[in-house]
Amino acid sequence: MSQETEQSSDRPVRKQQQRSVVTQQKLLNAAIEAFSENGFKGTSTRDIAERAGVHHPLITYHFKNKDQLWRAAADKVFDEFRQSLTASYENSGEECPKTRMASLIRAYVHYARSQPALHKVLVQEAHFPNPRLDWLIQTHLKPMFEATFELIEELQTLGVAPAGDPKLLFNMIRLCSGGLLALGNELKESSGIDVESSDTLDDISEMIVKIFLPGEVRSTA
Repeated sequence: MSQETEQSSDRPVRKQQQRSVVTQQKLLNAAIEAFSENGFKGTSTRDIAERAGVHHPLITYHFKNKDQLWRAAADKVFDEFRQSLTASYENSGEECPKTRMASLIRAYVHYARSQPALHKVLVQEAHFPNPRLDWLIQTHLKPMFEATFELIEELQTLGVAPAGDPKLLFNMIRLCSGGLLALGNELKESSGIDVESSDTLDDISEMIVKIFLPGEVRSTA
């Protein structure tokens, strides 16, 4: 078989693979939207297929069942979130610890606004103990949180962050940011605060830093 013939025979396979990838992404995006709005129990695979604009049997072809699709959707959201935080931290690697933490907070706020499912999925699953919440905590939350607890402890040692349980302080920062964004529709109507605005997101980030990280890095010399 000539090289040209081999290349020609490979094209249908590549096109099929490309279509498969596109279908998976459509299903994941639709699943993220549906699960964050209605929760796991309130979402049907048929609804997801309709949102994605694909035939319903393709869900079981690509993801086997609803639970596997939920986990794949959660993986996508939290993997992208971790990548965003990692990029922010690495880009500020030469800065002082307070500046690095401020950079992480800004990245967190902006990502959470761009991907509302980050908080909505947690709110949906945290209402009661369940295997999905356990999996989410062990797979995504704990690994991220442990590293951040150490950053908070370092900032407390440097006099930047207030004394107290670093885990509690971290979660106060996290939930303060997430709560504001989760209540975006109410804030706009009740207070005229537009959390869709980049300027507002920057203001939120700066105020969180001023409130929760009020000190400056002391010289260790």
